[in-house]
Amino acid sequence: MSKVEKFLQSAFFRTLISIVVGFAVGAVFLAAVQINVGAAYGKLFTSIFANAKSLSYSVVYATPLIILGLSVAFSFRTGVFNIGAEGQFVVGSMAACVVGILVPAPAIVLVPLCVLVSAVAGAVWGMIVGILKVKWGINEVLSMIMFNWIAFYLSNYIAGLPAIKSDGNAEATKNVQEAAMILLPKSVISKLGLCNSANWGIFVAILLSIFCYVVIEKTTLGFSLKAVGSNRDAAEYAGINVNRAVLTALGISGAMGGIAGAMNLLGMGQRISIFTAQEGYGFQGIIAALIGNSNPLGVFFGGLFYGAIKYGGSRLNLIGAPSEVVNVIMGTVVFFIAISHIFKFRKHKKEGK
Repeated sequence: MSKVEKFLQSAFFRTLISIVVGFAVGAVFLAAVQINVGAAYGKLFTSIFANAKSLSYSVVYATPLIILGLSVAFSFRTGVFNIGAEGQFVVGSMAACVVGILVPAPAIVLVPLCVLVSAVAGAVWGMIVGILKVKWGINEVLSMIMFNWIAFYLSNYIAGLPAIKSDGNAEATKNVQEAAMILLPKSVISKLGLCNSANWGIFVAILLSIFCYVVIEKTTLGFSLKAVGSNRDAAEYAGINVNRAVLTALGISGAMGGIAGAMNLLGMGQRISIFTAQEGYGFQGIIAALIGNSNPLGVFFGGLFYGAIKYGGSRLNLIGAPSEVVNVIMGTVVFFIAISHIFKFRKHKKEGK
């Protein structure tokens, strides 16, 4: 097989084609509502690349999506579909919020503590579902959806407690202490012309990407997780403890989901509103994982791409274009990535692989 043929059959090429088709469908949608496609897409991309401030906004938007994508991708490798990243994100952000409000400590102690408790909260949330699966065979997709809603209402309950709720009229928690925030120094933001929300979260995302790659590709644990994901029965026959692998994957995956919540809160949100609906961060993380083909490096760039498009799309209303076009584009991208996997499976089946 030539290099060109290999490239045409690669996951990267399938994803690239899916993105092109996504923008084409988005163009049809814009034309249907009588919006100038060139002007809308021009605004979308100039909003992203106009200057350092715009680029930094894109990175800020992308950071939780990258970490959530890594969370979902990690569990994918064990054959577990982590649709519960939304709940893990919510409990992680609320755990960091409570600590950030109530614990008086300097930044050097408070920031790591907030991140640690968010990781523990997310890991526990993921492992509860894992225990339900390995002990009683309860389908993880159904229980994760249930736990997303439990996290939703639990967050609202905690946000309404007297010690946590805002002292004003806002339906939200108090702001976390300044010492808990992970914003870059104001001098750096001013010198580089970055947005006011520029923070250290992207470096956490880079470290977690490296962590996922090393664990999955370079460790015995990673080999066990991939073996379970490829063929659970064969892995068990080979002596791998399948139940432990599932619990480990969901624990690590949940921890990263919780950290994503902490990065979003401490880097941009500063407080948590009482929800009226699920925010959908976990499902956006699934999209980032699909775009990146569950490869840590791919997920990193997939999350950056989604974050940039998400930020650029938020500026479309400035020219009267609907920001929902971003959802149309990303939905189409995911649809065609899924379709490409079906065709790949059928091709391999026909070839007897």
